[in-house]
Amino acid sequence: MVSREMSPASRGSSEDLQNDESSAVKFGTADALAYVRTLTDVGAMTRLLHECIAYQRALDVDLDSLLSQRTDLDKHLLQLQKSAEVLDIVKADSDHMLSNVRSTSDLADQVSRKVRELDLAQSRVNDTLLRIDAIVDRNNCLDGVKTALDEENFEAAAKFVQRFVEIDNKYKDSGSDQREQLLTAKKQLEGIVKKRVLAAVDQRDHGTILRFIKLYSPLGIEEEGLQVYVGYLKKVIGMRWRMEYDNLVELMEQSQDQNHVNFVGCLTNLFKDIVLAIEENDEILRGLCGEDGIVYAICELQEECDSRGCLILKKYMEYRKLGKLSAEINAQNKNLLNVGVSEGPDPREVELYLEEILSLMQLGEDYTEFMVSKIKSLSSVDPELVPRATKAFRSGSFSKVVQEITGFYVILEGFFMVENVRKAIRIDEYVPDSLTTSMVDDVFYVLQSCLRRAISTSNISSVIAVLSSASSLLSNEYQEALQQKTREPNLGAKLFLGGVGVQKTGTEIATALNNMDVSSEYVLKLKHEIEEQCAEVFPTPADREKVKSCLSELGDLSKMFKQILNMGMEQLVATVTPRIRPVLDSVATISYELSEAEYADNEVNDPWVQRLLHAVETNAAWLQPLMTANNYDSFVHLIIDFIVKRLEVIMMQKKFSQLGGLQLDRDTRALVSHFSSMTQRTVRDKFARLTQMATILNLEKVSEILDFWGENSGPMTWRLTPAEVRRVLGLRVDFKPEAIALLKL
Repeated sequence: MVSREMSPASRGSSEDLQNDESSAVKFGTADALAYVRTLTDVGAMTRLLHECIAYQRALDVDLDSLLSQRTDLDKHLLQLQKSAEVLDIVKADSDHMLSNVRSTSDLADQVSRKVRELDLAQSRVNDTLLRIDAIVDRNNCLDGVKTALDEENFEAAAKFVQRFVEIDNKYKDSGSDQREQLLTAKKQLEGIVKKRVLAAVDQRDHGTILRFIKLYSPLGIEEEGLQVYVGYLKKVIGMRWRMEYDNLVELMEQSQDQNHVNFVGCLTNLFKDIVLAIEENDEILRGLCGEDGIVYAICELQEECDSRGCLILKKYMEYRKLGKLSAEINAQNKNLLNVGVSEGPDPREVELYLEEILSLMQLGEDYTEFMVSKIKSLSSVDPELVPRATKAFRSGSFSKVVQEITGFYVILEGFFMVENVRKAIRIDEYVPDSLTTSMVDDVFYVLQSCLRRAISTSNISSVIAVLSSASSLLSNEYQEALQQKTREPNLGAKLFLGGVGVQKTGTEIATALNNMDVSSEYVLKLKHEIEEQCAEVFPTPADREKVKSCLSELGDLSKMFKQILNMGMEQLVATVTPRIRPVLDSVATISYELSEAEYADNEVNDPWVQRLLHAVETNAAWLQPLMTANNYDSFVHLIIDFIVKRLEVIMMQKKFSQLGGLQLDRDTRALVSHFSSMTQRTVRDKFARLTQMATILNLEKVSEILDFWGENSGPMTWRLTPAEVRRVLGLRVDFKPEAIALLKL
């Protein structure tokens, strides 16, 4: 009764729930049956019934589909039954084949085993035959050695010994009696070979030595042979050197002319003998121990270089008394203020020593470079030998003596350079048809020669020392010599004695200034030349950085010479400008408030420009042939600076009509035209302010300035400030101050 009174909403909810559940029912399962029993709603039951009927119909369709395939399945089953009969036949054939294969395999195994047994037997037979041959060869070698020794055919005996050793190394388990006999014969042959080699070495019989040294390899004593042969080479080199050295010492004792004692030739012959010993015996050394033999020979012969070469260099230093000479130079250098007080060594003699030292150092460097490159070119040498051999060259006793003689070279080179620079300054004189005195070319020739010689030593320390000395000379004594003339008192009075330019004084002053100008250029040229040469000789970055640091001093010296030149030029201009100033001062009395008649008259009778240019020509142009082009240009530009500065002051104090502005423009153009013909540099920028003043004073009205100002200026760059522009506009008598004040510049 209660269920019938259920609200429609409640019934709707129950139906929806049951609908959802029925859609998830799987027919044919126990869960479906349990679900059906829980249904209470008729609508849900009806829907479920319809679904069940649809499900049943689907099953009928599937069943019909399966039943339609029955005929095909029966046919396939029948075929399988027929195939089963064939498989039985195949199985029987397979079993028969397997039986045949097994029997064949067993037979093959038996045959293979027989073959292996036969192969083993054959190898034993071959080994036996080889051993029999070896026994026969051993007997032949023993007989051959004995016969060869009796006949003194040592080459054949060595070959028999080598062959026996090869056989014995292969078959060590037999022939002990033969081995003992052969070793006895081998020992006898070694004794003969060594004895003959030693005798040949004593007699210096090169052919016999070569004959027997080649027997060391077949006898298996290559290293001993290498030591013996290299020892022989050392002995030959030592004997040849002793003859050269004794002749050198004899010349030292007998000859009064030191130039006849040829230390360079003696050292050259020593290096030549060592190099030829390596090159001409390359095949023999390689035959003994390969490329290792060459390295060994080079290292051993380097000992000869160290001992013999050191004696030559030490004897040279003793004979030339380099130690005493250097001590005298150092003692003289301690008292730099008293230049020329004590007599020092003769620079000409020192130069000969320098050339000798340079030749000796270059010889050592070339020899070392050749030997080191020879070692590095060997491809199959022991890697540990290369650095050891290189070290033997770079840190040997010969290298240490070279460093000692390098120290003397630096002292002598510094002395030679200082003395010759001082001499060039001392004998400075005027050279006909030259704008500089002899000092400039002489000094820089000496510096260039000394620095080139220092670079030729290939020693960075020598280059740095000589370069520093050259910089010191230029910045002190040479700079003082350059400034000496310009420091004279009353230079202006001497230049214009009696109101006329004195040619001699002008030449002296111009030449002094030319010396400064050319010296500045020469310093830069010297810097670039040394930099290029050092880049070729010293490839390492560290060495180049050292050179670069020293060369920077030369660059600073060039700038310093320029500064000194500018000071001297200003001093010269100061002597000329007083003679031009009166003409400039007269411009202050000339009026620029011109009428048309006055303007036309000025065009015919120039009021002041020609007088000013005449004053400039009279007092400055006569110096042009005496000066370098660079100096004369600088001189003219300094005069222009003076003139322009004075004219600007004067013009700012005047009043102008428009025709007066035109007159100023004409005057300025005349000045620009004339001065442009006097100098190779442009002068328009010097007159830019005057030209712009003239442009402003030419305007029809005040507002026209805006057509030339700011964005309307075009390519022209204004040199006048806005305040100066207003001031120039105020110079026009017909421009009203109110209009000028209203301008927005």
